[in-house]
Amino acid sequence: MGMICAVTFTDKGRLYYADPGSLTPAVGEHVLYPTSEGPEVAQVMWAPQWTSEDIGGLAVLEGMATPADLQAVEDGRKKRAHAKVAARRLIREHGLPMKVVGIDHVLATNHTVIYFSAPHRVDFRALVRDLGSTLKGRVELRQLSARDEARVLGGIGSCGRELCCSTFLVDFEPVSVRMAKDQDLPLNPMRISGACGRLMCCLKYEHPLYQDARDSMPEVGSCLSTPEGEATLVSYSVPAETAVLRMNSDGRRTTCSMASVCSSRKAHDEFYGSGEVGSAVASPHGCGPGAGA
Repeated sequence: MGMICAVTFTDKGRLYYADPGSLTPAVGEHVLYPTSEGPEVAQVMWAPQWTSEDIGGLAVLEGMATPADLQAVEDGRKKRAHAKVAARRLIREHGLPMKVVGIDHVLATNHTVIYFSAPHRVDFRALVRDLGSTLKGRVELRQLSARDEARVLGGIGSCGRELCCSTFLVDFEPVSVRMAKDQDLPLNPMRISGACGRLMCCLKYEHPLYQDARDSMPEVGSCLSTPEGEATLVSYSVPAETAVLRMNSDGRRTTCSMASVCSSRKAHDEFYGSGEVGSAVASPHGCGPGAGA
């Protein structure tokens, strides 16, 4: 049991959890959050509160931000803006296929990190020398992947919400086209790709549910016995937990719950007997004339 709070370094950026220690900052106040480059000013988005969960290993806030710290943040913002303008100008002069994505600057060490994206590896040694002399400090360039670029820039996804990678996702997990196939999604790249141009990370969220449904549900085309007669499983909807059946007698389609056709329900009915109207169980006989005779 302990205290926990959440802070952010940018407006509407990703939350970082911390141990407030002896501090009691309110929402909106600025604190000093420890980083590998030294303490950085962050804004409190979630006031300290008690939690019963184990929160060991969280960074401990180093104190409240002073007016001098806030002035340093403003100076750093101006320095980053100047570095972005200079980097874009020099990139054009060198004729390099690079796009500046983000700028980090540490005032204490006068160290500037420029993040960029490019279609391939770029020889930027001459660019770094010119940037160093222009910015009068140490300059480092880091190339980002398409996913990292989307994380840094942020944006709105096809769902209408802010991108997962720029809000709460910590690491990118592998996503494959197989996940889209298992969820019966159209394999149109425009429909299953995110702002980064890669497969959407959210394809992985519901995939375990579809895997469980595939393991427990009869295959599409299977013959099922219902109180109304023999039927064929046409399709099923995992989010709605329903199955569509086609009656073999007249071709009529009907919808029932997935629970009535899944293997666990069938095993229950076989052992205890089923008294539920509209339930369907897999038939040991084939579909068609003479089935069940």
